[in-house]
Amino acid sequence: MQTAAEDEVHDEFFPFVTGPQDGSRWQAPTDLEQHLHKLAGTGNVYAYLRAVAIEGVYYPVRLDEALAAHEGTYPMLTNEIPDGRTVAQVYTAGLLPRPHPYLVYEYATLGALAHILPAGVDILAVNVATPCEQYFPTDDEERDVWLDLHHELFSCDELMDRVVTRRTGAPPAGPLLHGLACGAHLCFTNGDAWNTTHWHGMGHQGERERVADSWGVHDRADWLAIEERLLEREVSPWYWDFVLGARTALIAARGPRVDAEQWRDCVETTLRDQAARTGTSTDDAEFDDFVAHLRALVGKLLRYESRFRADGLLPPDGVVRSVAAWDIGRGSKMARWGRGARYATEAEMHTALERASVAARAAYGSWEEFSAGYVLGRCLHFDEEEFGPWYTTVLDAHLALATTPDSPWRTVPFDAG
Repeated sequence: MQTAAEDEVHDEFFPFVTGPQDGSRWQAPTDLEQHLHKLAGTGNVYAYLRAVAIEGVYYPVRLDEALAAHEGTYPMLTNEIPDGRTVAQVYTAGLLPRPHPYLVYEYATLGALAHILPAGVDILAVNVATPCEQYFPTDDEERDVWLDLHHELFSCDELMDRVVTRRTGAPPAGPLLHGLACGAHLCFTNGDAWNTTHWHGMGHQGERERVADSWGVHDRADWLAIEERLLEREVSPWYWDFVLGARTALIAARGPRVDAEQWRDCVETTLRDQAARTGTSTDDAEFDDFVAHLRALVGKLLRYESRFRADGLLPPDGVVRSVAAWDIGRGSKMARWGRGARYATEAEMHTALERASVAARAAYGSWEEFSAGYVLGRCLHFDEEEFGPWYTTVLDAHLALATTPDSPWRTVPFDAG
């Protein structure tokens, strides 16, 4: 099931970006387009192509053709110009327009483009109608160059683990921008710009495959369900925050120093009291096992927090009050993934992002607190106290987001959503 809400119909099919008329420097969306603008101005076509080979490009496809395409087929929108030649237009990520209800963009490496570009195409137009446009022939010899450059330069890993910030087209300060910032960990991991609502991600098909493979989302109903569960913090086990909340209650009652055994006893007492109020049986092995599991969880939480302090994720006396950020952060990114897959309308994506902002500010007081909660949730979900890649990669994200000048944590006040 697709979405094509009437209020989303617009005429922004392709990028149309004019340069400054007064001769001043063009402000490109990202470093890549700024670099391509410089290369286009100097006529260094080969260097331009090398830069494109590193990042890849996006090509337009009619949505109905994209949905009808069989595996191994790659429909592509092309245009015939007055002299009879056929042009295929492709764009770098920073220049992609607002998503359109009837047109999508698919991602391709330069190497893939050498194979899938239709045989009848005579010209490859890169970033046409922008200040960094460039044109290339498409004969067999040229395509061999594309393949050589792809094999030499393209590395998927090199496009990940980086802070990417759009310098143009970002929402103004407010709940929408704050909600985008809540997904910064995943944006860093995936190498995506964190501050754009013009979301295309890995391309239409790539986004559909992403949410299908990782989340079991295959249609609009699936997306609506998982987005709601994430924003309501219902995907992570409820008892993670239950255990953390027991310590918070002890701190409020007795002060900041809480003995581990007191914490365990508080967890068990509160759980048994809750069971008594709800009429849940406590006279069976299953309940006793659950109590033992939660008591053991206290030790796991303490060990993670100790490591977090050593690695700078927490201050010397800091603790994690909630893992809500683990669901909120993923909910922020899921809003964009759903948009890229065309399961979400633009309005639904905006609403979800603003809800993420509200939820984050209700649970935390700073980006650093939010991040510690996100990292702990991820570790409880995947790491099993190995302190392996599930921990070290998100630690890298935390440290980069805390220090990069144009990171959301340095540019978006946490309490100003």
